[in-house]
Amino acid sequence: MPLRTSRLAATAAIAALALPAAVAHHGWTEYDEKTELNLTGTIVESNYQNPHATIRIRTADDKTWFAWLAPINRMQTRGMNRDMVKVGATVTVVGYPSTAKPGEMRAERILVGDTSTELR
Repeated sequence: MPLRTSRLAATAAIAALALPAAVAHHGWTEYDEKTELNLTGTIVESNYQNPHATIRIRTADDKTWFAWLAPINRMQTRGMNRDMVKVGATVTVVGYPSTAKPGEMRAERILVGDTSTELR
């Protein structure tokens, strides 16, 4: 196989492998934007890393919700740092519930103390 053809084949293979991850990463269509959630609770799990930070909160009625936040650089630019979303912090998360995964939401805004951060 000529060098140019093999490079083209390798590039196509890499693109094909990356496509499912890209599609899964931007699958916001499975969130019900007609139903806004406004949940207050304590962070019981925090993952502050790219591609999106995530938290799990326990609400007063003892339900647990998983929330997709925003990419780290966006959160930092808007004033939300790692210490603000640490385990034990009380937060209010506003966003949309998943239509496919009960207990999961896409957060649009997070409030920690007096700080409100728009995530989208």
